[in-house]
Amino acid sequence: MSLCLQLYQGCSRMIRNQEQKQEDEFIAVRVQDPRVQNEESWYSYVDFKVFLHSNSKAFTAKTSCVRRRYSEFVWLKKKLQKNSGLVPVPELPPKTPFFSVSNDDFIEKRREGLQQFLEKVVNRTVFLSDSQLHLFLQTQLSPAQIEACVQGHAPCSVTTAILRYASSNQGCAQEEGGGAMQEDRERILPLFYESPDSPAPHLQPSECESSSEISLVESDAHA
Repeated sequence: MSLCLQLYQGCSRMIRNQEQKQEDEFIAVRVQDPRVQNEESWYSYVDFKVFLHSNSKAFTAKTSCVRRRYSEFVWLKKKLQKNSGLVPVPELPPKTPFFSVSNDDFIEKRREGLQQFLEKVVNRTVFLSDSQLHLFLQTQLSPAQIEACVQGHAPCSVTTAILRYASSNQGCAQEEGGGAMQEDRERILPLFYESPDSPAPHLQPSECESSSEISLVESDAHA
């Protein structure tokens, strides 16, 4: 067998192995369970449960569950756009000045739009390399706390904050996990890498007592 043929066959096997590895990875994300918070107050708002299940090496915790409101999604989009350069960030459902927490049809349309936004975001490597996205999806930190963590102004690293929250959040994940994980596997979001060498997020661990020790004041912006 000639040297050229051996090299060709070796390269072909490497490409097939890489393709198979990528096909086996999946990310399933769902936005669901809208709830009205502070319902009896002038400052009432709706938040949503964001459930993530994945076997991708990009995520520190393979299953997570958080609650996020629309204004936090707006913050995330701005941060992703700032860090992604010329890569366009998917659109969010539009904000309306006539929003009402009792408008079920509007809330459902917003939920669908937020899910479509996240499905597109987690399907792009350039966004998966942003630590702020991981903290948004896998901890309950506020935007101000996320920024402090990423900038190194908090007692925890990104990895530690995620792992601490995951260990304290197993009840929520297990509640979802019973019937949801099989459904998630059936509606897999395959990972599309810009190249086989696209980087996973570089998250450095450090010592920290608890992610809840990050005590910054969250802004009172309302959706």
